[in-house]
This record gives sequence, structure tokens and C-alpha cells, in this order.
Amino acid sequence: MDSQDDAGTRAERPFVKMHGLRNHFVVFDRRADRRAFTRADIVRICDPQVGVGGDQLLTVERPSPEATAAGALAGMRIFNIDGREVSACGNATRCVAHLLMEESGKDALVLETKGGMLTCRRTGAMDVSVELGPIGRDWRDFPLSHEVDMADLPVESGPLRHGMGLWIGNPHAVFFVDDLSAVDLARDAAPVHDNPLFGEGVNVGVAQLMDDHTIRLKVWERPGIATQACGTGACVAAYAARKKGFTTSERFTVHLPAGPLEIEIHGTTAIMSGPVAYCCRGFVSAETVYDFD
Repeated sequence: MDSQDDAGTRAERPFVKMHGLRNHFVVFDRRADRRAFTRADIVRICDPQVGVGGDQLLTVERPSPEATAAGALAGMRIFNIDGREVSACGNATRCVAHLLMEESGKDALVLETKGGMLTCRRTGAMDVSVELGPIGRDWRDFPLSHEVDMADLPVESGPLRHGMGLWIGNPHAVFFVDDLSAVDLARDAAPVHDNPLFGEGVNVGVAQLMDDHTIRLKVWERPGIATQACGTGACVAAYAARKKGFTTSERFTVHLPAGPLEIEIHGTTAIMSGPVAYCCRGFVSAETVYDFD
């Protein structure tokens, strides 16, 4: 990624658009150009009708002094289509890691995120793995409106019952069903996302275990969209399959609508491997920008 010395005096902002299994991201480099986008700008840029179009807007940041001392090459911030900042996205991490590996010539690096320090590795010309976690079940991390049994959430919607609440830098509710093809996310998963228990919403994963190491998965993501792929959702689905006693496997292939991700579970850590791809490069006009540092 190329940062321009005079970027701060320009109205236009350079971007790279990438996707990981059709999970689309608009990426901006803030290491030299310190301007940031308003919430309205983020919404506009992510809207395919009036902007670039994407599932999230990402910014590459200078790492904090503490992260630099710990070996981080850069930082990353993640914003949903409603402009709200979130802490984790596996597919986004792979895309940004690939950009930084191409820039630096490294085959491995550490990214600083609000969800923690993430180790990323090149696993192919256009494939990246990232270590995510720890995966936890503390109800206060979500946060929930009140304490509940995270292993058996008191929320039901159609065939979605006995869900497990899991935190991996962002909140997930994972439900296993007998027939994934019979589930309509807008009908069945959206009411879970909107349940008052989840004050800030929740990513709703609906999974079907095909055998002891193969999972089919669909995810209704915050703030309320059905995405083609969800990396953190794939990780927690594999973790939940083990925790529920459905399998003892540590390696999974998770099939999402756009394609498969390879997941390894080691304790509370997940290693996710999958492809990245370029969409386009260009410029956007940011008429209202400010520095949020």
C-alpha cells in the first residue's frame, strides 16, 4: 500500500478493495494520511449504490509503541457498514495481512487490533492464515443484558435452539441444525440478532455438522446482513462443535456460501486459513474528515 506524503492536503483518498470468499473490504492506509472518516462517510463508502460497496471499511494504522515493542508491523481498525467499530474480523485480517506482506516482503507478521495481537502467515500466493482467539464464554464480553448460561442460550427462533454464546473479539451465537438448507437467515436468524438479550447485536451462526471434521455454515452478521463468508464465525462454529461433544477433531473444513475455510482448534485458539483476492483500486472523495486520535 502506498501512502502519499501530500495526502493530508487532498480531498481524495486512495483505497484498495479486496475480498476473502466474497466478504468485501474497502481498505485505507492511515499510517501517513492521518485523516479519518466520519460515521456517515463510512456508511456512504460501504453502500454499493452510492459508494465503493463493501461489508466493512478497514484502516491500516501505525502500531502503538507497546505493539511495536512486541513486534507488530502495523495496526488495523474495522468498521461495519453502519459505521460502528468492531474488534475482530478474520477475513479482513487475512486481506490486510496480505497487503502488508506484499509491501514488506515478509511471509509472517503481527497485526495489532482491538481484539488483540494477531499472528498472520502466508500459506500460498493468495492464501493467508491468521491465529484468532482466545475464544471465551464470558457473558460480560458481549455484553448481555443479564447473565445466562452461555452453553445453552435462552433464545429460540424457528429451528434455532440451544445456541452457544462465544466471544472471539466479537460476539457470536452458534446454533447447530439438522438441515441447513431449510433455514432462512432473514426469517430465523434475524430475530436472534434483534433479541433484547444482545444489547449491541450478535453474529448468528447456523451450522450443520456433516461429519466429524466438516461443517456447513451460514452467518447473519451484525448489523443485520447475510454475508457470503465469516471467518470468526467459522472459528467459533468449529470450537462449538467440539465443546458440544459432537466431535473430537481439531481440524475442520467449514463450507460457507462463497467457499471453504480451513480451521484448526488448539485449546481456545483458532487458526484460520483461506484465500484473499483483489477487486480494484481507486480514490474516494471524503468531504468531511477529522482526526479521531
